[in-house]
Amino acid sequence: MHIQDSVSDMLTRIRNANSVGKQSVSMPLTKVLKEIARVMKEEGYIAEYEIEDTTPVKTLTLTLKYGPKGERTIKGIKRISKPGLRKYAQAKELPRVLGGLGTAIISTSKGMMCDRDARKAGVGGEVIGYIW
Repeated sequence: MHIQDSVSDMLTRIRNANSVGKQSVSMPLTKVLKEIARVMKEEGYIAEYEIEDTTPVKTLTLTLKYGPKGERTIKGIKRISKPGLRKYAQAKELPRVLGGLGTAIISTSKGMMCDRDARKAGVGGEVIGYIW
């Protein structure tokens, strides 16, 4: 099965698994999804991600993170730039999610990074999505 928008599929799978309290969620691997998972891990939204060598395609498995009493680390997740309408922002116009409490995932010329790192590096790019 070929998925048209793998990023939206990834964010939806994470949102659904998180809402029912699942420990992990799997999806077909792409380079973009691997980079988004790396940024989410660096920002502390997921516990771990791993790549499994399955056939016919490799699988990306994310281990979701919960608090000591089972409270969700990811409160919300939203896709911003879609295939039909791409959203770009310059370095000085990068969005702040919930006044800096959340994270915007930005695809820049220097790779995938969070909004804070992109502001620090002085680069803009495509606003992939928000996570808080």
